[in-house]
Amino acid sequence: MISLSNMLWMYVAIFAFSCLVLVKSGSWVVKSLIRIAKYLQATEFMVAFILMAFATTVPEFFVGITSALNRHPELSFGNIIGSNIINLTLAVAVGVLVAKGLKCEGTVIQRSSVYTLVIALLPVLLMLDGSISRADGVVLLLALAFYMHRLFYQSERFTKVFSNHFNRDWQRFKFFLKDLGIFIFSLALLLLAAEGIVWSSTFLASALGLPLMIIGALIVALGTNLPEITFGIKAITMGHKDMVLGNLMGAVVVNSTLVLGVTVLIFPLEIVSFAPYLIGIVFIIAALVFFTIFSRTGWGITRKEALFLLLIYVAFVILEIWIQ
Repeated sequence: MISLSNMLWMYVAIFAFSCLVLVKSGSWVVKSLIRIAKYLQATEFMVAFILMAFATTVPEFFVGITSALNRHPELSFGNIIGSNIINLTLAVAVGVLVAKGLKCEGTVIQRSSVYTLVIALLPVLLMLDGSISRADGVVLLLALAFYMHRLFYQSERFTKVFSNHFNRDWQRFKFFLKDLGIFIFSLALLLLAAEGIVWSSTFLASALGLPLMIIGALIVALGTNLPEITFGIKAITMGHKDMVLGNLMGAVVVNSTLVLGVTVLIFPLEIVSFAPYLIGIVFIIAALVFFTIFSRTGWGITRKEALFLLLIYVAFVILEIWIQ
């Protein structure tokens, strides 16, 4: 007979392995999408938008769907809160420290920071009545449609073609089909990894006496946001600093709208008690406010401001652990 201690370690191993598969398959999704976009001669704006707003949030999306199908939407909601806090604090801080400062020039970034602030606060407002219903899910998806409309309205500024014209011979078409196959296979792996994360998280939360929301905000969120952090570092080392903030702001918007919206459409979220969510809500508001201020003042986010954002994340983790 397996002891409780051995079962705990087994589920921890399942959780860790699922996170690794989630991150790796998420990386494959991003890389295959880049190559597919090149083959289809998409513009730089289109490639960047797919990359920033959708590809790096695929892990959160699959965790959301799987948690809703298993009737545990609070795990996804905790993951979204934790992910948004990480994107606006830890991930930004890492990018700024590696790049030795990130500039926030141009009206697109300035406006996007405001849109990010408003849209990321929308789930907090919708939950005040004690639930995030299917109707609220529709509101979130409409908010995403508005955000996309604003971006595509400004897309005329991004008309440079991402890659030169290809001679679409059979050899290149075979590579396109290969990348399409990798994309589909990676999505299947993401689904399996998300199932493993939800299954193991549910057991660990029950065994440790922790709310699923806390597990999602502290542990699952860190695992699902590794693609964003990794992409930011790679973008900086390749000389594309401007993509970092766009990636992170886009991820926050998609998490708050598409991921949560689809999750509650499948299974609405009932707020039995606000206590498990209170700390996360306070810190997401703090992260949004300071990120918006830092991105709209001066020449950009400095290393001192990055360290301050990092302290917000550290304080969030310490306080959540201490309270529990």
